[in-house]
Amino acid sequence: MGLKRFKPITPSQRFKVLPDFAEVTKDTPEKSLTYSLRKSGGRNNLGRLTMRHRGGGHKRRYRLVDFKRNKFDVNAEVVSIEYDPNRTSRIALLKYTDDEKRYIVCPAGLAVGDVLVSSSNTQVDIKPGNAMKLEYMPLGTVIHNIELTPGNGAQMARSAGNWGQLMAKDKGYAHLRLPSGEMRMVSLRCRATVGQVSNIEHSSEVHGKAGRLRWKGRRPIVRGLAMNPVDHPHGGGEGKAGQGNPHPVSPWGMPTKGYKTRKPKKHSNKLIIKRRK
Repeated sequence: MGLKRFKPITPSQRFKVLPDFAEVTKDTPEKSLTYSLRKSGGRNNLGRLTMRHRGGGHKRRYRLVDFKRNKFDVNAEVVSIEYDPNRTSRIALLKYTDDEKRYIVCPAGLAVGDVLVSSSNTQVDIKPGNAMKLEYMPLGTVIHNIELTPGNGAQMARSAGNWGQLMAKDKGYAHLRLPSGEMRMVSLRCRATVGQVSNIEHSSEVHGKAGRLRWKGRRPIVRGLAMNPVDHPHGGGEGKAGQGNPHPVSPWGMPTKGYKTRKPKKHSNKLIIKRRK
């Protein structure tokens, strides 16, 4: 997995940095594990805009990814590593010994031909792609696809390059360190997968042109200063003098740029040992 840069024979290629897709081994998905994906255009069931800057984009099929890894103690061979347009990481197609096929989030370092297993109540080899309960993992293990409730399927560390690290075990809980700097407790009965999520250099990609974001279904973003007063608190005025130099706010008047709006869930406070930075 690496990045490729381009000889700038057009303006859009001057700063463009894209993945080289060297790890991808198959162009078309396993059709039995996909279904058609309808676009919402950022609108809800009443047709009202609930998410701005969405619309258009290339047609996609959704890949059914196994986040529960609940086919226990059956070996599976990695058949292919594929691109998934619906997520930032790559996905891997597994073929079990009984010929069933499933997709999983591909960890870094996984290769075609590797044999993986998801354990029910034992420890298995600590190698990328193997899944087990946190109670069977040694301290210091780097993990991803972490459950928050036993049996509910992975909810944490699923995007490109993401990870968690098992730091301690105490009174039925595992202490996990996350990339944000947060330390939190998760039940030892929760399951996780060994390794770091693939496509680690995703954050270094540069699209190079607006059109590439349109392909992804992202529409243009207009500055509030360029709008009318009816559309944004920063709008209106003659030239750039308009509203003077107001505190930056959202279209609904909520302060932005540094203003903390995140309210942590009360029931999870007791599970957080150290807040993120």
